[in-house]
Amino acid sequence: MTANPTNTTPPGASPGRKTRVTAVQRRTLTVLSAAQISGGIGVAVGLTFSSVTVRELSGSTALSGLAGTATVLGAALLALPTAKSSGRSGRRAGLTLAYGCALLGCLVSLLAVALGSWPLLLAGLVLFGAASAGNLASRYAATDLSPPGHSARHLSLVVWATTVGSVAGPNLAEPAERFSTGLGMPSGSGPFAVALVSFAIALGIIVVALRPDPLLLARSASSNASSNASSNASSDTSPDSDVPAPGPAPSEKSAGTFRTAWRVLRGTPVAARALVAIAVSHTAMVSIMSMTPVHLDHGGSTYTVIGIVISLHIAGMYVLSPVVGWLADRVGRTTVLVAGMGLLLAAAVLAGGAGTHDVTQVAVGLLLLGLGWSFGLISGSAMLSEAVPLEHRTPVQGLSDLLMNVCGAAGTVIAGLIVGGLSYGVLGAAVAVMVTVTGAWLALTRA
Repeated sequence: MTANPTNTTPPGASPGRKTRVTAVQRRTLTVLSAAQISGGIGVAVGLTFSSVTVRELSGSTALSGLAGTATVLGAALLALPTAKSSGRSGRRAGLTLAYGCALLGCLVSLLAVALGSWPLLLAGLVLFGAASAGNLASRYAATDLSPPGHSARHLSLVVWATTVGSVAGPNLAEPAERFSTGLGMPSGSGPFAVALVSFAIALGIIVVALRPDPLLLARSASSNASSNASSNASSDTSPDSDVPAPGPAPSEKSAGTFRTAWRVLRGTPVAARALVAIAVSHTAMVSIMSMTPVHLDHGGSTYTVIGIVISLHIAGMYVLSPVVGWLADRVGRTTVLVAGMGLLLAAAVLAGGAGTHDVTQVAVGLLLLGLGWSFGLISGSAMLSEAVPLEHRTPVQGLSDLLMNVCGAAGTVIAGLIVGGLSYGVLGAAVAVMVTVTGAWLALTRA
């Protein structure tokens, strides 16, 4: 994939530096996109079949919802360490931590399937969720070198790259299952074997190719731009001084603690509204998506059919990301957020009103569900990043991902209880109410 960022430079940079930093941003977007393609395979295949595997091991539909809960909880728990590592040592360090934990989660999950232990599988899925934390952090890494007014488009390019892996992932599960059982591995191992390989590739791409680190480079460029405002003299006289060398990470005080992040959010209404919109969009999406495989499984749908439905849903999440990013930059973040809530409402009504055999209606609902999530995540993330100063950006972004995933985890717990005790339709109605209220609030409180 080729990105074409424009004016990707800090104010005050020299013409040579502008050209070089633009090239670095283009490389950064390409590297992040490649990692997203591979990582997306693992996340998608795990999210699709983990709930079914938990149900098969535990014999309980209500417990099956804990699979999504564990994965989302893992993403929440790793959001803060990933952000802290990024703030201290750069994006490469944070993403390496996330994908490394996800690899360990795959190994634990494979062991759990072999032992037939659903509690151990849930523990593995918590670590597995670190991959989602890494994928989410990658979108923010794409904005480190973006100028104001372009962050949504740059962010959306990396989100879009997830399309390839995420759509292909669920459909690789059945061939992988046949291959793994042919090797003597227990039934249910296939999806986690696919995820293991995909996360290993994503980790390798980040470690080897994400150089120079975009966050460290942005900090150094910002510092040099400030210096250039008072003096045109350059402290670096080497031939390659057009790109500022990544400097040391700021101290914890200058970078901002998570207590500082709360203070920044309280003092920045735009950032706070963006955080709420992201959290609601993600909660709505994860709640319905996590229980859809179980709903279709009750109707006798095969792994292949379930995989196709989830692939369509994931396509909705990612395929139109560049268009969503362009809209967010051109027509306004809040307008796109409100439209996203409308799409989520339509999705909840369609999917929730479908029976266990109404595969087509469920598929359309899940497609709209993914598109509504895309509207909320891209526009909200761009709004959040641009509203917060660079020195506080990583802790605020990490706090946003933490809250988003905690809300998503709570949503999957409630979703499992609702579907197990009431019905999938009641879950759709509950989500419809939530996104309607949020959409109205965003529209009424817009600046």
